[in-house]
Amino acid sequence: MDTYTRISDPRPQQVSTPLTRGVSHHLDQEGLAHDRAAEPTAGIIDSQSVRAADTVHSDTRGYDSGKRVNGRKRFIVTDTLGLLVTVWVLAASWQDRDGAKGALLATYAATPIRHVFADSGFAGRLVDWARDILRTTLEIVRKPADQQGFVVHRRRWVVERTLAWLTAHRRLARDYETQPATSEAMIRWAAIAGMLGRLTRGGPATRQQRRTLNTPD
Repeated sequence: MDTYTRISDPRPQQVSTPLTRGVSHHLDQEGLAHDRAAEPTAGIIDSQSVRAADTVHSDTRGYDSGKRVNGRKRFIVTDTLGLLVTVWVLAASWQDRDGAKGALLATYAATPIRHVFADSGFAGRLVDWARDILRTTLEIVRKPADQQGFVVHRRRWVVERTLAWLTAHRRLARDYETQPATSEAMIRWAAIAGMLGRLTRGGPATRQQRRTLNTPD
């Protein structure tokens, strides 16, 4: 199933329920608390290849030769706070510059985001496509030529952190779902759980302290 078939799929990409509407309202307030507009105007896109279980049919899985992963690829767009905006799941064999079109189109249709940051894997004709078709600026954040070792890159670290949050959920450690739509739904549920935790805590999460057990002699 190609990207354009998925785009024309009549199934809803965003589910509106009292829960999601309540989360959206509180997240709007959080944006205002950070001196930001209630609706995001900029986003960050990235992809993640994950291994697929035996329950994933060969029609919806593929091999990512760069990551050496046989499974599926998740494309996500977040706002600049790292909150999930759009998720798009395809076979892992899709190139970033091709598979990202569905995620960018869904973002364009559902949000006012018109400026998206991305890494060099999304460079090339996708930048022109986003500008001409979606009237969206796709800004490529490249690594410095003299970089050695690990460096946190401007903007890109936000979406990479979100992917780490998502894969911390055991159900998302690999893809178990028969249908890509179900996989997308599970990712949205994990994102909602993270948003609710962020709202109820009222602050950043803290790591649980190590416990020491006193054993009898």
